[in-house]
Amino acid sequence: MQTSDTLAIANPFALMLNPAEVFQAIGRSDRLERLQRRVCRPLDKPLIAHVPADFSDYDHAIDAEPETDE
Repeated sequence: MQTSDTLAIANPFALMLNPAEVFQAIGRSDRLERLQRRVCRPLDKPLIAHVPADFSDYDHAIDAEPETDE
């Protein structure tokens, strides 16, 4: 019979749901402990900060048109 720890390690998707289990496994493994780590953070600002007014006006004009069933 497999324990819940064995099932969690065998299933990578289960590990994604329980990150604390991953860190515990890393702490118990010398090979995993030697891996280089880095923290990646999302960008502070979106790449497209503002939509030009021309695009906004065009979108409003299209949205204001009545819908036709052709």
